[in-house]
Amino acid sequence: MTTPPTPDEAPEPLDAPEAYDRLPDAAAELFGEDATAEYAYDLLTVDVPAASWIAALETARDRLGCTYFDWLSAVDEPGTGFRVCAHVAALAEGRVRRLLVRTTVPHEAAVLPTAIDVYAGAAWHERETHEMFGIGFEGHPHLVPLLLPEGFEGHPLRKDFVLAARVAKAWPGAKEPGESEHGGPKRRTMLPPGVPDPNEWGPLKGQLPPAPSRPTRTPRAAGDRPARRTRSASE
Repeated sequence: MTTPPTPDEAPEPLDAPEAYDRLPDAAAELFGEDATAEYAYDLLTVDVPAASWIAALETARDRLGCTYFDWLSAVDEPGTGFRVCAHVAALAEGRVRRLLVRTTVPHEAAVLPTAIDVYAGAAWHERETHEMFGIGFEGHPHLVPLLLPEGFEGHPLRKDFVLAARVAKAWPGAKEPGESEHGGPKRRTMLPPGVPDPNEWGPLKGQLPPAPSRPTRTPRAAGDRPARRTRSASE
């Protein structure tokens, strides 16, 4: 049985710059055995389980000196869940040390504890993330919409959110270049990703006629083509 070290034998705690500089190699030591870290694109990112979200933010603030809270948001990744990210920084000794703390919650249980007891500035960011992605932040004292109008339904930054604006207003490219208003049938307009068919979703559902189709073009036989005129050298 190993005896714990006495206070005289215990290693001295690292100061914040030294602890920060040991990342990403010391991710498990600083943030727990399930944490991972990488340094890419001039940004240090630490991934932790959702259960360690608050503990990771406290570690960033207390052990790494990241007392500056920049922003908190999320990304919807189909098949994975919501990646919730908090960007914090340490401003000391004439150097900025940036850190992105990140975790993942499943779509069907998108809930995290609020971070306002660690970073008070997270309050508004959590409200915005809640209304844009539908992620709940337990313990938040005022988790109400921040940007969207009252009565708005859905969460606009989810990948499965329907772009309803294109149902109410036609896509600008509804008319193809060169098509006449009184000509033949038009080519069915291509809808960008996320834009529903107005006849299948929205206030005009089931009220629009089917999109016209172009008549089938029969290929012209080679003998019907006019002979190509060739130029002589004198021309």
